[in-house]
Amino acid sequence: MENSFAEKMSYKTNEELIKIVTIDRGKYQELAIEAANKEIELRNIDEIRLKEVTEKVALEKQKLEAVENNSVSSSIRFVNFLIDFVVIFIFYGLVVPNFEQFLTLTSKAELIIYRIGTLILFFAIYYIPFEYKYQKTLGKIITKTKVVNFEGEKPELADIVSRTFCRLIPFDRFSFFFTRNGFHDAISKTKVIKDN
Repeated sequence: MENSFAEKMSYKTNEELIKIVTIDRGKYQELAIEAANKEIELRNIDEIRLKEVTEKVALEKQKLEAVENNSVSSSIRFVNFLIDFVVIFIFYGLVVPNFEQFLTLTSKAELIIYRIGTLILFFAIYYIPFEYKYQKTLGKIITKTKVVNFEGEKPELADIVSRTFCRLIPFDRFSFFFTRNGFHDAISKTKVIKDN
């Protein structure tokens, strides 16, 4: 078993090794920690580098804990959803029927495809620009919350696009009843936190 740990530790980065023997020590078996210490010795990681990485890892851990402690409850998330849902459907109801009269939709299937397609487009038009630029939608403005990545930083455009389209996953809304972060949070690696 010790050889197994030694081999696994040989593939770890210096940062990962230092994290194992310092901050995450409680998550590992004693044999794994010994193997990590031996690997650090083999690599001749000096005390200064060890201290630098330990401080960096501790700071990252604090940031992650701050984001986790600041994340909002499922009930606030549901209020955000209701407000945003109402806003989207008001605009959808005002715009889409006016365009339908100019289209030559000959069958019920074409009408359904058109309506589903435009609804997805409205979702994208509403969520992507607001969450990317401001980290908020109207629902989040009212509940004083915002979207961040797991490190507490402003998410990238790709994260927001992923987050938006993951909202279309069936039962995404119900995923909040089982976990604090729903499907669209987990997949896009984002969280909704209090905006202080």
